Amino acid sequence: MDARATYRTLDEQREVLTAGEQRFERARQSIGLFLGPIALFAMLLAPLPLEPNQKSLAAIFVFVMIYWLTEAIPIPVTAILALALCVFFQVPADKEKSASAVVFGSFTSSTIFLFMGAFIIAKAMSRHGLDRRFALWVLSLPGVGGSTYGVIVGFGLIAMCHGFVGISNTATTAMLLPIGLGMMGTLGRFVKEQSGTDTDTSRLKFGTCLMLMIAYGASVGGLTTPIGSPPNLIGLGFIEKQTGNKISFFEWVITALPIVLLMFVALCVILILLNRPEVGKISGVREYVAEERNELGPWSRGEKNTMFVFVFAVFFWFFPGFMSLVAGEDSHIATVLGERLDEGVVAILGAALLFFLPTNWKERQFTLTWNQAAQIDWGTILLFGSGITLGSLLSSTGLAKTIGEAVAEGLGVTSLLSLTILATVVAILISETTSNTASVGIVVPIIIPIAVAAGVSPVIPALAAVFGASYGFMLPVSTPPNAIVYGSGMVPITKMVRSGIVFDIIGAALIVAGVTIMAHLVGIA
Repeated sequence: MDARATYRTLDEQREVLTAGEQRFERARQSIGLFLGPIALFAMLLAPLPLEPNQKSLAAIFVFVMIYWLTEAIPIPVTAILALALCVFFQVPADKEKSASAVVFGSFTSSTIFLFMGAFIIAKAMSRHGLDRRFALWVLSLPGVGGSTYGVIVGFGLIAMCHGFVGISNTATTAMLLPIGLGMMGTLGRFVKEQSGTDTDTSRLKFGTCLMLMIAYGASVGGLTTPIGSPPNLIGLGFIEKQTGNKISFFEWVITALPIVLLMFVALCVILILLNRPEVGKISGVREYVAEERNELGPWSRGEKNTMFVFVFAVFFWFFPGFMSLVAGEDSHIATVLGERLDEGVVAILGAALLFFLPTNWKERQFTLTWNQAAQIDWGTILLFGSGITLGSLLSSTGLAKTIGEAVAEGLGVTSLLSLTILATVVAILISETTSNTASVGIVVPIIIPIAVAAGVSPVIPALAAVFGASYGFMLPVSTPPNAIVYGSGMVPITKMVRSGIVFDIIGAALIVAGVTIMAHLVGIA
């Protein structure tokens, strides 16, 4: 991925935008530039029934959302500006640590290092052409290479199925992104020529659809197992601790699988309808792929080294979850592996190997140099680290609880169905502005006591909130998969917002109906 193409200003995009698109972008950014600060100070001065630090955080959130949606300034700059504002207004409620220590401490998160390691491995794949070799292999599969729809659905199935075997949605997206980028490098030219468009390859609707399918498919597939996504395990922990109900691995899979399959069908329909590729069939691809594969020749030392690192990372991303399944989640070996080989550690170990494995020992040339590795997308890393902080502040300041209780009381929700809808919708909305991990940590602890007070079983609303927390498809900061594919430079934020809104609405309905029905059938309600 080219980090320089990720967060481009209007001036840097002029050559790939039409005159109408330039006018729209100029108006959108200009409105946001002034509206953000106005909204910030209006919120600060408004007589809201909130604690001072809660009101400051709410104002900062409004400012950030306006700037993210309008891209008044580069999105990563807005993210780190939000952190500075949180320190300036002394938002953190922790009295034992300084505000700056709390706010900037999020960058010690394991997920940040997962990003770094995965991006460095992706850079090595691109540097040595391994992503292109993978792409040509996928394009040679029957029913794939000759159709843009076949490519999109095929990648979505691959992404979703990784959740079946316990590889997290973040790791799945990190693995598939360089392959998808390599495929776009091959197919982009054919799509442009056969559609007669002058659009830059990075702005093809086909590329946008493919990138979104990788991210969304991985997120949907991550719901299949408890270890498929961090919010699943966090949510299960809350449910067991606060309700005494323990949901087994098998019960989770049986409950989630039908919902996931329906979600995937909806995902394919929504993404293709909203981001319809410029052409359906692509002629000449098979011949081109066969010719290019013949010209690739034998694997280079750099490709072999990178492939070894790639397999190493994939294996150890999967191995702790596999041992949890075989030996039991509470077994000693599963606990040890989980503590020592989390995804961030594995990603860094794999990335570090690239600097040890030589391509020419005599000349002291290694698989990757630091100058090459330093070209990764640091903007996305800053963006997600900031999202972690904002999510944790929502919880620690009590703003999330205040909002949740006010919504429940204001809407008068007391029935199981209304609480389940509320939990799902609030989880999705929060996950749009912060990480999905933060979302489940905010909503589940709130919805359980509300359900108990209403006299209904809290398991179904809590489980629906866990599922909803893995949604959040509108913004790059919503989930790690979103942030990763946004770093490709092929997904305009307006396209992500449009596709994400539609899938959020349809997905929320599937979650409410699916969790309610399946929880009763499986007997975990």
